Amino acid sequence: MGKVAPDAFINMPFLWVTGSANYYTVCSGSPTDYTTARTTNALAGIGITSGCFSIADDTSGRSLTISAKTSASITASGSALAVCILNTANSNLLYVTTCTEQYLVSGGTVDKLRMSSQAVMLGQ
Repeated sequence: MGKVAPDAFINMPFLWVTGSANYYTVCSGSPTDYTTARTTNALAGIGITSGCFSIADDTSGRSLTISAKTSASITASGSALAVCILNTANSNLLYVTTCTEQYLVSGGTVDKLRMSSQAVMLGQ
C-alpha cells in the first residue's frame, strides 16, 4: 500500500505558523532562538497577521506564502542574511529561512519584504 498524506495533514504545521505568527524580522546571521531573531541579529521588522499568509498546492507539495510587506523600519545597519517569523506574545521563533544578501542602513525602510512560496514547503 502506498503512502498518502492528505492536504489537511500537510497543512497542520502551516496552520500552526499562521495561527501564531505576529511579527516578521530581517536578520544578520542565522538566528536559532527568539532573542537572536527579535533583538540580537534583527535589522528590520514589521507586524503581521494570519491574513498575510496563504496555503496552496505547489509543484512539489504544499506551500505557505507570506504576502509582501512594505515600509518595514530598519533599526540597525548590517547585511541581511535571513528572514524570521515570530510570535512575540510567547517569545517563539516559528521559522527561519535565508534571503538574498543585502546591506541595510539604519533609519531606512525595507520596501519589498517577502518570503517566496518556496521558502516554506512540505512534500506530499
